[in-house]
Amino acid sequence: MMTKKDAVAKMLKSFGAGVCENPSRREMIKAAVDRREVLVAANGALATWTPPESTGRSPKDTLIVRRAASEGLIDWDSPNNIPVAEETFEMLFADALESLSGKDRLYVTDRVLGADSTYALPVRMVSDRALTALFTDNMFRPVPEDIGRSLFADQEFTLLVLPYDKLDRVRYRERLRNLPDGRTSDMAVVMDFDQRVGIVYGSAYCGSVKKLMFTVMNFMLPAVGILPLHCSANEGPDGHVALLLGLSGTGKTTLSADPERALLGDDEHGWSDNGIANFENGCYAKMINIDPGKEPEIYRAIMHEADYLEHGSIVENAMVYPDGHFDFDDERLTPNSRGSYRLCELSNIKPSSRAGHPRTILFLTADANGVLPPISRLNPAQAMLWFLLGYTSKLAGTETGIVEPQTTFSRFFGEPFMPCNPDVYARMLGERMERHQAEVFLVNTGWSGGPFGEGERMDINLTRALVKAAMNGDLKKVKYVEDPVFHVAIPLSCPGVPDKILNPRDTWRDRGAYDQRACRLAGEFADHFEKAYGNKKIAPEIARQCPGR
Repeated sequence: MMTKKDAVAKMLKSFGAGVCENPSRREMIKAAVDRREVLVAANGALATWTPPESTGRSPKDTLIVRRAASEGLIDWDSPNNIPVAEETFEMLFADALESLSGKDRLYVTDRVLGADSTYALPVRMVSDRALTALFTDNMFRPVPEDIGRSLFADQEFTLLVLPYDKLDRVRYRERLRNLPDGRTSDMAVVMDFDQRVGIVYGSAYCGSVKKLMFTVMNFMLPAVGILPLHCSANEGPDGHVALLLGLSGTGKTTLSADPERALLGDDEHGWSDNGIANFENGCYAKMINIDPGKEPEIYRAIMHEADYLEHGSIVENAMVYPDGHFDFDDERLTPNSRGSYRLCELSNIKPSSRAGHPRTILFLTADANGVLPPISRLNPAQAMLWFLLGYTSKLAGTETGIVEPQTTFSRFFGEPFMPCNPDVYARMLGERMERHQAEVFLVNTGWSGGPFGEGERMDINLTRALVKAAMNGDLKKVKYVEDPVFHVAIPLSCPGVPDKILNPRDTWRDRGAYDQRACRLAGEFADHFEKAYGNKKIAPEIARQCPGR
């Protein structure tokens, strides 16, 4: 029986001279411009825009093929693990091959995910878009010379990307999701873990390609004893490695870009017996309201001036004026404008993107309730609990006055991309923390002195001082007090930070209002834990650490 990989190879062979296989970077850039997939901005970066339905990921159209071999490894109770029937996937694969066969040009790139060649995953991407090929050149890594030593050397993943083709709604009726207007979705982002094939059909958002492959890695790695983490990582001059885990808007990318520490990567890493290794070759940063004073590294990576054939950074869905200049404060297209650039565009990176075992792990949260400490220490059971919760806040709106924050939980600080059963990731983190004596801190980059609308957001410079103190060991030398509601350990002092801000209750004018708000949030924690993990066999010592229980 012909494999999916063989079927793709046969299609490419029959396509003939129209296949552009592993083109040079300059060739990809030139093709993207010549084919009008992008425009050249004033500084030489490439600007592109997507249709309205593709300004971000489409979680409800992101699907996993449910097969007998792997279904027991996947948490189907998670709202992000949406199954699709094998028969429907076979239809999608056939339609993708047929659509690709009808194009005038195809682009093929062979890359890998994983800077540690002992588990780098080979990825063959096929698309009709030069921009997609360039995006994989930015984001995925070159194939190492010693790829033969990888655990996945003979398990190449095939990715078919048709960003602007749409599915036949009638053909997929009752097979794909129904839209609010009664029609069937014409978009699908699908992963087949067993046959090692992914399809991006109808989503022009570049992040769909990146996050599909991250989800694949996050499924494959635990089976070979490697913990995948949605985190940034950097290394100090003394070899001290730190991990920063956090959802969008918590400061993960900003805080990891430290001029005194070499960056490994800003989004996904694996923790193996060898230490930490980045999955990626680049970064995919939010550009909305970017401040060159606060985020100079990201800004320069996108906005440095160069000939367009040498630049290659991609700006997606940002406002551009007729003279070629960007307006990153204009969100009329979307607040989710993005910039894709290679790590080598940053001034202080570790070129290998590999390092030893972390000594410090930071969980970042932007608490809009204003009740969590700006920094607190977690014991191992608490660390696994907060890892399971992945808490942060999202704002309900931007109206004048007090706006109620929306409590958000995303397990492992990356729920949509972590398909395995939750106890697997939590157990692996606990084992590694104990084995390597890693300290874990919870860092609140959100509000202090009151909730959003009353208090103020933590000053980034104070947060940086707290993070520095955690990383260099200063917080090992101070005394702590236990928070009575959240049970975390609050330091009583920290170099370079006023003592009065360390205990959040002390920053509120109305202590009673603080107590009410804290208890309400703790209740939300308890309710979510019971709903998400009540039947997941989470160890009792971890469950006991949940606030509100």
